[in-house]
Amino acid sequence: MSNLISLKCGVSAHQPSKYILDEKEFERVSALARIEIEDAQIELERAHNAANGMGKGAEGAEADDADEDGDEDAWVDEEDAPMEVDGDVQADAPEKEDDLAQYNLYKYDEDDDAEDDERSELEILPTDNLLVTAKTEDDVSQLEIYVYDESQDNLYTSHPGPSSEMQSDTSPKFGNNITFGTLDPEIKIWSLGVMESMYPDMILGRPDKTAAHVPVPAGTGKKKRKKTKHCPSSDTYHVDAVLGLSWNRTHRHMLASASVHRTVKPWDLSRPIVDGEGVIRSFGVHKDKVQAVQWNEKEPTVRLSGSYDRTVRVFDSRASDTGVGAVLGADVKALRWDPWETHAFYVSSLENGLVLNFDARALPMDMKYPSPARFTLSAHDGAVSALDVSPLLRGCICTGGMDKLVKVWNVDQTTGGKPAVSMVASRDMEVGEVFSAVFSPDNPLTIAAAGSKAKLQIWDVGANSGTRRAFASKLSEAGRVLKKKKAEG
Repeated sequence: MSNLISLKCGVSAHQPSKYILDEKEFERVSALARIEIEDAQIELERAHNAANGMGKGAEGAEADDADEDGDEDAWVDEEDAPMEVDGDVQADAPEKEDDLAQYNLYKYDEDDDAEDDERSELEILPTDNLLVTAKTEDDVSQLEIYVYDESQDNLYTSHPGPSSEMQSDTSPKFGNNITFGTLDPEIKIWSLGVMESMYPDMILGRPDKTAAHVPVPAGTGKKKRKKTKHCPSSDTYHVDAVLGLSWNRTHRHMLASASVHRTVKPWDLSRPIVDGEGVIRSFGVHKDKVQAVQWNEKEPTVRLSGSYDRTVRVFDSRASDTGVGAVLGADVKALRWDPWETHAFYVSSLENGLVLNFDARALPMDMKYPSPARFTLSAHDGAVSALDVSPLLRGCICTGGMDKLVKVWNVDQTTGGKPAVSMVASRDMEVGEVFSAVFSPDNPLTIAAAGSKAKLQIWDVGANSGTRRAFASKLSEAGRVLKKKKAEG
């Protein structure tokens, strides 16, 4: 499976259904499998040619294996070999009916209670929070889905999630899917409504000729260069890894993606997707790989992108030929629109540990000089790898860094001048270097974080009395009352 780069998810079905492999689905899966085989054959051929170019063939143990494989008479099919007999038990002795009758196996499929129990275990309640993680170990990537029951402080794994509610030639059921980008580079969409599917419901960015997606080595031999040749640019699909994704919450059929190949592409999934191509337009305004992209929830036609060229860009789809931007002093790692201020957004740095806040209306079109931020926050020692803004508490943000800490900040904008920023809580959540930290959409002071230790942890920040006092006025303004708990932390 391809390495996962970026991930976005929606809302799960209340009662997931089982995957059904009918004739139409079989044809779709067969076509996808054929493409995967073609890609594997191309890779194998390139590896073989590279080995020949270096003058290496099968040696040592590999050569010995080849000789052994040639003697077919020496091999015995275990299925054809006679079964061993222990004691007086005959291998072909028929089983007695009484031996299996006690288990009532003929009634196994008719057990309604077992089916009810299974459906109950898979049920997603309205009060449950769904978390989706992407884990990569030894070049093998997988998605894991967790359910967090806040009332019981219980976190457990749910059904695998990948499913097949969507068809590749029709519009998907928006809001009930998982979308992630890969190194291939492709965008894969799975539905959360059906379990145990074999392949994605939709793949964006796969052209007719799949060879265009296979990286081409820049050289062979002992002095082989590590870099690969750049694929030619395309206006209809990405030609390098997809690093960022963002669904438009107002226009649910719109998806924006960011790529290593310095492009940002909006996709319209309400249109028929032909050969994986559904790009409206390709934007190549950045001069280095684009790390992050996000639609503005309050202004659904406005899009924000951040790049390793140390700039952020703001574009309005209604006037996409022009845009404004800001020049930073370091590569952009993460960015977030402020849901409480239409034109404000946060940007985190990959190098100097800073988080900056900008007003899009004050950004210049001429980006020759660094742009002044509204305020700057020195958040971590090293890169700020995670950033989120609370959707329930105004001026509450969280950050995560390569220093293994997750921090919660209070941005007070009632001072009259520049906002006053103070750290409210800091914690090592034992997830290693923090890759992601996000607020719960239901509880104002609950954070989920994951990191390099391949762990997912939940932090109830509101269980701390100092945190409750710091956010007392904002909790009251939001009409939120946090229940006091015996154990704080």
